Amino acid sequence: MTIRKGEDWGSEGPMPAGTEVCPDDSSLFRAINRVAPPSSVGLLAGDLARTVAASGRADRFLADLDVVVLPVDLGEVTHDGGVHRFASHLVLRRSWLRGPILVVANAQFIDSWDVAPRSHPNDGWLDVTEVDASMTVRQRLAAQKRLPTAGHLPHPAIRTTRIREHSWTFRHPLHLWIDGEQICSTGSLSVRCLPDALTICI
Repeated sequence: MTIRKGEDWGSEGPMPAGTEVCPDDSSLFRAINRVAPPSSVGLLAGDLARTVAASGRADRFLADLDVVVLPVDLGEVTHDGGVHRFASHLVLRRSWLRGPILVVANAQFIDSWDVAPRSHPNDGWLDVTEVDASMTVRQRLAAQKRLPTAGHLPHPAIRTTRIREHSWTFRHPLHLWIDGEQICSTGSLSVRCLPDALTICI
């Protein structure tokens, strides 16, 4: 079940049998998008790992030690190039400095940026940040400087919301990045949250 206010999240115990260790976002992206994805992964680093305060210690998965076991949601995006799942976020943009930007986040961070400070990876929602094309380069540079501490919010040209499912269409195709991987260019996409779709160990 997705986390509820006031309830404990996850448990501590042995690592589930068949857990696949993913050292970074790229390996996690490949794992969850296989035809037969793992039901449980061990996280060492990356944006989702940082969000859940993973220790980054590989020895926790090699020795017979208890680990923290957490259910998490995934996002699923349908676009011109097909269907992909994401664990941390998707980004649709032409450039960080010009044009519209769409971020749909399941994790709080994109690298050093605290993009979605209210995001929780097991609340049954995806957190959306949209930058209007009218936002000037100077405003964007100022907002980027404040991103490591979530100081980019609030801003009149930046809209935030939460979704379980939503679709977008853009006038011109934009570059789609999923969990840090550049996928394709697309002018439309549909996104939905997949609650409790994965178990992670940290």
